[in-house]
Amino acid sequence: MTRAPGNPGTPGRAPQAPARTRGSRRARAGAARWVVPMAPALFLLLAFFAGPILWTVWASFTNEALTGAQAADTEFVGLDNFEQLAGDRRFRTAAVLTALFLLGSILGQTVLGLALALLLRHRHGAVRGAVGTVVVGAWVVPEVVAGFVWYAFLEREGTLNALLGSVGVGAQNWLFTAPLLAVVLANVWKGTAFSMMTYGAGLSEVPGDLEEAARVDGASGLQVLWYVVLPLLRRTIATTLLLITLQTVQVFTLIYVMTAGGPGSRSTTLPLLMYREALSLGDLGYGTAIALALLVIAGLFSVVYVRMLSKEEQA
Repeated sequence: MTRAPGNPGTPGRAPQAPARTRGSRRARAGAARWVVPMAPALFLLLAFFAGPILWTVWASFTNEALTGAQAADTEFVGLDNFEQLAGDRRFRTAAVLTALFLLGSILGQTVLGLALALLLRHRHGAVRGAVGTVVVGAWVVPEVVAGFVWYAFLEREGTLNALLGSVGVGAQNWLFTAPLLAVVLANVWKGTAFSMMTYGAGLSEVPGDLEEAARVDGASGLQVLWYVVLPLLRRTIATTLLLITLQTVQVFTLIYVMTAGGPGSRSTTLPLLMYREALSLGDLGYGTAIALALLVIAGLFSVVYVRMLSKEEQA
């Protein structure tokens, strides 16, 4: 019996695969070409970013400790650590101090950075280079060095009291009388360069003809700044605020070197309280619960800034 030429059973002719099967094979091959080169980066991302976050979330629901019986036999305790946080006066005080430290640092770096960017906008290249070198020099200094510099400047026998004594003002230990203000000033000094550079880049994109037209219409310098320049910098301002917040919320070394959270707990922010509970006292479970709360606070700030950027894009 002979077979029709188009019959799949014809000897010497392989059957054709369905189009859907061929498409799925091409899709798998394309996915493999993308995944294989990215595998090392994905592994590093999971191991060094997602891994610590997942461990922090897990540990915050346990009684894990550095030493003792709880270190050898860790138990799941549910929401006990967070219930302890809600009733812990030290946590509430540290949260308030963290908010004040954030607000002072953000306000100081934003205002000072924008002011420097505006002042240097139309200056000679040599002036911009000299000022930029000084300001950026403070930014690149490690936090531990910056902390020692400001400690030497503000202590009772420091430079500030020597300058004030020359005009008849009595000396005092500024790190004791105003510890939170001292660490805010130090953080503003260190972080202003970042704001200055971002705002300087944003100002370079502002059309000069718009400012000139506003001046021709009789607008003053402050009116040009408020009604012309700042509206065009809204996206830059929102992005800078987001980055400053994420940098400031994790500041630890600067405060620890200058005041170690003291006197008492008057400059103990959440990162210092987390360190004290997790490493000094060995209560990893409670310390990681504080870390998770700090992560949530930073996330809330991020959501606000992202919404600001979304509104700017829609506008």
